[in-house]
Amino acid sequence: MKRRQFLKYSIAGSAAVVLPMNLFGKTVQEKKYANDIVDLGQTGIKASRLAMGTGTHGVNKTSNQTRRLGIQGLAKLLNEAYQHGINFWDSADQYGTHPHLKEALKTVPRDKVVILTKTHATTADEMKADLDRFRKELGTDYIDIVLLHFMTDPNWPQVKKEAMQVLEDARKQGIIRAHGVSCHTLGALEAAANSDWVQIDLARINFAGVRMDAELPVIEKILKKMHHDGKSIIGMKIFGAGSLRDQVDKSLRYILKQDFVDAFTIGQENGNEMMDLIKKIPQNS
Repeated sequence: MKRRQFLKYSIAGSAAVVLPMNLFGKTVQEKKYANDIVDLGQTGIKASRLAMGTGTHGVNKTSNQTRRLGIQGLAKLLNEAYQHGINFWDSADQYGTHPHLKEALKTVPRDKVVILTKTHATTADEMKADLDRFRKELGTDYIDIVLLHFMTDPNWPQVKKEAMQVLEDARKQGIIRAHGVSCHTLGALEAAANSDWVQIDLARINFAGVRMDAELPVIEKILKKMHHDGKSIIGMKIFGAGSLRDQVDKSLRYILKQDFVDAFTIGQENGNEMMDLIKKIPQNS
């Protein structure tokens, strides 16, 4: 039995197996798992539903993961995630976690993991320099996904047009596989929804509307449109930047019901947190 199949059945334990149809001929929704491999929009990239977030309280090139785990510790955690079928690693220049991913790449095949990172570059020269530096820091010839990080200005497509062109050229050259943005205001999110350049949007979303760009119904409407238009939506702040950690089940139930969210990233700081998510995701789907 393959690793991913074994994990699904072992998590189910003694629970009843969910069948495609019930006794009345009605379709029964299949369980969703952390290690389901999903399509990220129209990019051609396939990644696990759960991404390993490495930037909890990530600022000034540090995060909880870098401070508490160090290079070897975080690399070990990423490898452990891979062994459980979770192959999506979420990084950023701001988190300082590129060296940690580089160490983890020594233990897994490069083409079997999806690496997402983020940049604050604005000019063409800044973006070119970042792409060269990022690949050296990560120890890879290409990066799967590069996002413009922390967009707040509604006019970001104009402000960042040089960096956007470099990323588009890099995609055509095979240096990256997809590009997009992470948004932190309603105006920035609306601009992303209206941009043909955006392939992937990293969006703040949770059931309580905590630390989001606008009220939940507003965000849901925009993200549904983006997904309908072929953009991939990756959710973040699923636990409201930690404020909803006492409502994990409710948070997971909400995000797993949103078909317009392809995948989501959650910062995990140890193996116990990771295994708890692996267990609870199917339980709440």
